[in-house]
Amino acid sequence: MIRGLARLRLAAPRLRPAALAPALTRSIVYERDGIKAHLNQLLDLATSNMTGGCEKPLRKTKTVCTVGPKTSMPGPLNELVQNGMNIMRLNFSHGKHEDAARCIRTLRDITDRVAIAIDTKGPEIRTGLTVDDVDIQLETGDEVVLTTNDAFKEQCSSDQIYVDYMDLPSTVHVGSMIFMDDGLLRLEVMDILDDGVRCVARNSAALGSRKGVNLPGAIVTLPAVSKKDAGDLRFAAAQDVDMIFASFVRKAEHVHEIRDVLVKAGNPYIKIISKIENLEGVQNYEEILDASDGIMVARGDLGIEIPFEKVFVAQKYMIRCANLVGKPVICATQMLESMIKNPRPTRAEVSDVANAVLDGADCVMLSGETTKGAWPNEAVKTMTTIATEAEASMDSKARQEWALAAVPNETANIEAIAAAAVKLAGDQGTDVIIAVSETGDTVSYAAKYRPVAPVIAATQSKRVARYANLLRGVYPILIEKGFLNVDQVIADAIEEAKRLGLTKTGGRVVVLHDNNIHDWDESPTIMRIVVVE
Repeated sequence: MIRGLARLRLAAPRLRPAALAPALTRSIVYERDGIKAHLNQLLDLATSNMTGGCEKPLRKTKTVCTVGPKTSMPGPLNELVQNGMNIMRLNFSHGKHEDAARCIRTLRDITDRVAIAIDTKGPEIRTGLTVDDVDIQLETGDEVVLTTNDAFKEQCSSDQIYVDYMDLPSTVHVGSMIFMDDGLLRLEVMDILDDGVRCVARNSAALGSRKGVNLPGAIVTLPAVSKKDAGDLRFAAAQDVDMIFASFVRKAEHVHEIRDVLVKAGNPYIKIISKIENLEGVQNYEEILDASDGIMVARGDLGIEIPFEKVFVAQKYMIRCANLVGKPVICATQMLESMIKNPRPTRAEVSDVANAVLDGADCVMLSGETTKGAWPNEAVKTMTTIATEAEASMDSKARQEWALAAVPNETANIEAIAAAAVKLAGDQGTDVIIAVSETGDTVSYAAKYRPVAPVIAATQSKRVARYANLLRGVYPILIEKGFLNVDQVIADAIEEAKRLGLTKTGGRVVVLHDNNIHDWDESPTIMRIVVVE
């Protein structure tokens, strides 16, 4: 993997030696030695599952479901919840605010435990409208002008195609490739014009109206927050959603601009999950990671913007870095794409989901499978089954030790205690870690160190409980009667752990809580072991 990362330098910065290199080197050893050690375990698991003699563990990896016309009504939405949806995604590249508001109300009527994410349209480049809305047919070798002249905005033809990016002539150069409609049409730039570029088609394709345009390797000058995005962010703030999936984030300042809009709209608590979808985003990944609350590896546009054979390296790099700093990371795009039409996934799709889990993704995402697919519930169940199986095949102890090996020399007290709790739980073989949290910080720090033991997040905040749906291996429990006293909160959390089958009478749990749960700012965090009664 180190060699792979080195070859990606055209699309990614060097890793920080002090923070990342030792942990990465250690992880290589674990991965190498783990292959042989796991072979018999994998065979045992396969045999057990075929004979039905093995009870599968609780799933750690969370599932994001995109909701669309087929799944936004109460019945279908409730089925997604029951089958394992942890986060509902609304794609604002399509649809209206009133439809989104209705879907949000519907989910909240069903449950207040599932998180809601709004995916912004983001800064993107699109073609104009074709004449009479009839597809343009281009053949290999045909020449066509891509123009920024508004006169062709609704008059696109096989001779002239309007593109809504005024800086196109200064962004590309002769020899640049331009992809349209998710790469279905490939154009090579032959000449730079005053208000556009002359291109030659490198393959035959039909092109419809308002199709996406990608400029692989180019540094574009689009604004971070478009007028539409600003309106969508204000809507998200008013609806009090849990997170924003911010599209086409290219640098840290873009994250700050999005956060400013949310703050000015009166809701600074919404988490920002930055979608990495182009070369510039990969190049600036570490600064984006620092500025964001989480990351989405959005492999659709990324697979067009960088060489497709490097996408898997970028995926592993981004997931590993996010794991090291303890921020949640989502792996997305075409994970079970064939299930839009078919009741079973392809073998390649199964491997793709499993590898995302093995890479360390906190969440895996479904898109068209649950918006327009014929088998939305089967897709969610399939995702759950694959993730659970992949988790069972992992050397969780090695992953935990890898994470603990990267504890910073200087760290906040709460993180140091959370790391110590994870180590204690691993050394003592305790069943569960219970983190009593008002803000979610304690839970996040515990999850960061990838404990073998599951984490119960006990909180009186619905927002924190829903945020826990982003974190791998974390199961929220909402203390609806409030934090009356520490012992009662711990007792409620233990009962939930017993209900989930994570512990039983006589078992032991590690508990993290503030000494005074009514004064979070001043009270020190305490760690202790509790025997389950």
